[in-house]
Amino acid sequence: MILRRYGENVQSVEPNFDSKALNEIGFRRDHEVSFEADGFFESHTRVSEHALSAEAEGDVQDAFESMMLDDLLAQLSSLHEGLAEGQVLLIESEKGNDYPKTKTRQKNVVVEGENRLYFYSSIDPALRVGVYCGS
Repeated sequence: MILRRYGENVQSVEPNFDSKALNEIGFRRDHEVSFEADGFFESHTRVSEHALSAEAEGDVQDAFESMMLDDLLAQLSSLHEGLAEGQVLLIESEKGNDYPKTKTRQKNVVVEGENRLYFYSSIDPALRVGVYCGS
């Protein structure tokens, strides 16, 4: 299960990574589980933490950004699938503080005598995810 803190609550979420969205690295509440935040942190202990990031480059910006977000989603899914019984993932990155965004830079290149744009993109800062175990 993947959880995220919203104010005084910790709620279950689904990844919603979309290269066309303003906030590419998003999560959508699925309303399956909700905890009071204080109660969650009293009854769960962090056993590990992970910083997930990805990079991509190419000449079609949306295509390579989609590949980069797919890579990030694969990393998150791998962590989720590797959870032991009683463990959950908690998205620890906070909006307004250290929430990851797609950073893109571009440069002009000459391809067959024509000027083209070439893009480099990365996720910065990394998506922080903690593995928590209930007691």
